[in-house]
Amino acid sequence: MLNKETLAAWRQDYPLLDDLIALREISWFNPAVVATQLALPDVGLTAADVVDAGARLARFAPYLARVFPETAASHGLIESPIAAVPQFQQALEQRYALPHSGALWLKLDSHLPISGSIKARGGIYEVLQHAEQLALDAGLLQVGDDYARLDSAALRDFFGQYQIAVGSTGNLGMAIGIMAARLGFQATVHMSADARLWKKDRLRAQGVTVREYAADYSVAVEQGRQQAASDPRCHFIDDENSRHLFLGYAVAATRLQQQLQAANITVDAEHPLLVYLPCGVGGGPGGVAFGLKLAFGDAVHCVFAEPTHSPCMLLGVYTGLHDAVAVQDIGIDNITAADGLAVGRPSGFVGRAMQRLIDGYYTVSDEELYRLLALLEQSEGWRLEPSALAGAPGIARVLSEQQAYRERAGLTAERLAQATHLIWATGGSMVPPAEMQAYLDKGRALLQAEM
Repeated sequence: MLNKETLAAWRQDYPLLDDLIALREISWFNPAVVATQLALPDVGLTAADVVDAGARLARFAPYLARVFPETAASHGLIESPIAAVPQFQQALEQRYALPHSGALWLKLDSHLPISGSIKARGGIYEVLQHAEQLALDAGLLQVGDDYARLDSAALRDFFGQYQIAVGSTGNLGMAIGIMAARLGFQATVHMSADARLWKKDRLRAQGVTVREYAADYSVAVEQGRQQAASDPRCHFIDDENSRHLFLGYAVAATRLQQQLQAANITVDAEHPLLVYLPCGVGGGPGGVAFGLKLAFGDAVHCVFAEPTHSPCMLLGVYTGLHDAVAVQDIGIDNITAADGLAVGRPSGFVGRAMQRLIDGYYTVSDEELYRLLALLEQSEGWRLEPSALAGAPGIARVLSEQQAYRERAGLTAERLAQATHLIWATGGSMVPPAEMQAYLDKGRALLQAEM
């Protein structure tokens, strides 16, 4: 934690710190954002890299369809639907006193197969990328092969010589652990104190080693790094810095583009797309946003959402310090019901790569996440975990608070009337019924208390 003198100077230089430290809900829309084509080189990756990642996932599709029956209907494609939520939009407009503007949709990564969260994109992709490289190097696989052949005792024995490790608050560990164990790897997930017990139990049931820590996410990640450093056959999946994870997430944008076209939704300057992404360390939303910028350019506007108790990306980008500062440094505890977002220090890679591409950042309280969870279930029937609701207030932050931003971004009233607002729902379908009921009960009680 900073000493009192240094913190006082910081608060003078960065006035939003007062509200962050007081755990107030705030919004900050970055005036340094520039045209997409000017900022894309900051990332150090290209559209060709995303195409390559998509092709790799296609090669593995026959294998995934065989070993995960829940993907058979999609022929091994790990993808989620989009759903219009007009009743929820109406409820949000009433709750936040908003004008009706555009149409609100959900991107249901909460219902992705295998691990039930957005982490199925990046986490599973990096495991597959590593497995492919090992098998190619060993002469056990060629790119033109039917990858369903990986479902064999011989290949599982081969992968069993190697380890995969990751540090996680829960959902990334679920995706990586399940995928790695199914291929035959020795999988270890280092889990922080805030990870849910049911996620740990599910991993252990899949043959994954789960190591628990009383500290937060950063400690779990560091322990994973140490494990990998001591064993040349151990591959550490680094949620803070991995380009492979980032590319796995980015593939989502091409698929979303196809889904929007199928739904007859136009995205261009006159019909903008505003996407609200829950943010933990930043890899998932950063990768998705990179793909969206490649697909839609300046017609898409990406906004990151974080809990009031874990605003690490906002803090890093706002101060320009990125991963050199953690929320604990300014006295914030990083304890939140949005366990998937309970990260104190952001990805320096994502913060620097995307700082001129992400339009804005905002925070939301745990209590509001519970209220919104109950409101969504009541209005549309969708059940999500608390962290997945972080994107829901985004439409209000843009429409009711940010006139200067709207003018800067060219979001006129006419364009917003034709806009598509998309909440990226990042997890929830695999929450045990009793735990989900507890979430709903808490949210309903909080809503009732307001009446």
